[in-house]
Amino acid sequence: MKKLNLLLTALVMALPAAAQTKSPNVLDLKESITDKAIVYPETFEQNTQKMLESWYMKNYTTTDDRYASEGDPATSDETIKKRLKAMPTVIEMPFNQIVRSYIDRYTSRSRAQVAVLLGLSNYYTPIFEQALEEKGLPLELKYLPVIESGLNPNAVSKHGAAGLWQLMLGTGKGLGLEVNSLVDERRDPYLSSEKAAGYLKDLYATYGDWTLAIAAYNCGPGTVNKALRRAGGDATDLDFWAIYKYLPEETRGYVPMFIAANYVMTYYKDHNISPVLATKPLVTDTVAVNSRLHFNQISDVLNIPVDELRILNPQFRKDLIPAGEGRSYFLILPSQQIHAYLLSEDDILAHDAIKYEQRETAEPGVAASSEPEITPELTAEATEPQISEADEKAQEEVAMVKAASAQKESQKGGATRTKTITHKVAAGETLASIARDYNVSQDDIKSWNSLRRNAVRTGQQLKILVPDDTASAGGDSASASSKAAAKASTKGTASKTAKTDNDTDNSAVKSGSKSKAEKAAKDDNASKKSSKKAKKSKQNSKASKKETPKSTTHTVTSGENLERIAKRNGVTVDELRKANPKLKGDMIHPGDKLNVPAKDSKSGKKTGKKKRKR
Repeated sequence: MKKLNLLLTALVMALPAAAQTKSPNVLDLKESITDKAIVYPETFEQNTQKMLESWYMKNYTTTDDRYASEGDPATSDETIKKRLKAMPTVIEMPFNQIVRSYIDRYTSRSRAQVAVLLGLSNYYTPIFEQALEEKGLPLELKYLPVIESGLNPNAVSKHGAAGLWQLMLGTGKGLGLEVNSLVDERRDPYLSSEKAAGYLKDLYATYGDWTLAIAAYNCGPGTVNKALRRAGGDATDLDFWAIYKYLPEETRGYVPMFIAANYVMTYYKDHNISPVLATKPLVTDTVAVNSRLHFNQISDVLNIPVDELRILNPQFRKDLIPAGEGRSYFLILPSQQIHAYLLSEDDILAHDAIKYEQRETAEPGVAASSEPEITPELTAEATEPQISEADEKAQEEVAMVKAASAQKESQKGGATRTKTITHKVAAGETLASIARDYNVSQDDIKSWNSLRRNAVRTGQQLKILVPDDTASAGGDSASASSKAAAKASTKGTASKTAKTDNDTDNSAVKSGSKSKAEKAAKDDNASKKSSKKAKKSKQNSKASKKETPKSTTHTVTSGENLERIAKRNGVTVDELRKANPKLKGDMIHPGDKLNVPAKDSKSGKKTGKKKRKR
């Protein structure tokens, strides 16, 4: 009996010690926790590798390869502990075996990626800090996008999370972000940072602990709540480390990776890692866009690469800004281009407007109003609905009646006399380009020819009313013939022009003035040939007097770019690029020698005045 009592007493005394061994307190877990089956998130290396291969990294940055030539120096656990404690952070940054494994991964295997992250952080970090500061949140949260997306705004996870902050579709829409086929504001650096900061603030208000809030941001509040219930005890006394083993595998590494990111982005120099350097700093500003606009329109007018527009505006998924009908969007541009955009906004909107316009109505059997892009394998006829010869002849007759009626009305009202000419559509021409050539509107051409759409096809004949500056009907026909012949010859369609001339002559026969038309045409052609010969001989005499100008060499100074150098020397940027084939994109450095091509004598003041007049 005595032996039994002694045995029971020993067991009772051992129970507290055993309980203490099974349930260590939270403070002990932070320092002592270990995990031999760490799962590293796949998104980090995938997304940062994409950024390494991106257009911006290839064209506008240079890499200090010290991270490749100098290895990671040996660093003790005690040194890392001291550095973590010295970091000015509100969120606690404890050291343990799991945190150390992530630090080693950053500083050894992922050194090239860290160099990219450091370079890109110069652009993105101020955006993150501003959003966090406005919500009163700890600034160390700016490194969450580092582990979420590798600072790739186009990153998409296997679960559908997108953008720098990797917001799920439902979460993004719930936060008020627009997500559709054309726009995904989860990828907008400014809007997504603002919404993500608000979401983090709400999570912290729910849990009262930043490690739990960060874990909930990754796997969702529901998953964290389940882990808290399984861990037992008072939820207010638990943190991430206390529920570590009850969380999904990827979330277990989320907080340790966040701590490691803060460490390496602070102490990268101590591990011989150098950030990539931007040769063209991304200093940007925003401008409101109120009308539908395509990146190609901006690129063509302002000479900004489309890839650069994509880097700065990843929220527009199809290179299209669907503004209009009271809906506006903000376009991010290099700050030096904002003024140019504002001055050229009307030109940008008008450039290729027909190509990018949106149809408001559609009729069965009628092609889209915007002209389709024709590939070499497809002819113009293949892309257009086929019209029977009878229908086409009827349309032409109606057009001729309308044109004649309009001409009579203008003569009755004492207006400037007009004449009707026939224009044969050449390859590559559009309704807009033809209207510009004859200084008339597209609606007029459609009205004169009974067209129901803006598309025209190669070989189609159009009736066009132009001012009559000759005295006789024969002169009208001859002038029309000579103008059509000149226009067709410039586009390599001389054989087609002959047919146009014959058609015009036939119309002259119907009006009883064929002989006059032929005579006037001969006189007109003869006068033009003589004037061309005189002009050519005059140009040759001038050219013989002056020596051909030679190309010059320009030394690049600080603050200069290709556009400024081209403008100063009276050439275009494209001509400057052709003269310097070794140029990589638009990248130049102070001290570089550039060949400046000689200014073409044909592109003098007269040509410039003519273009401005048009």
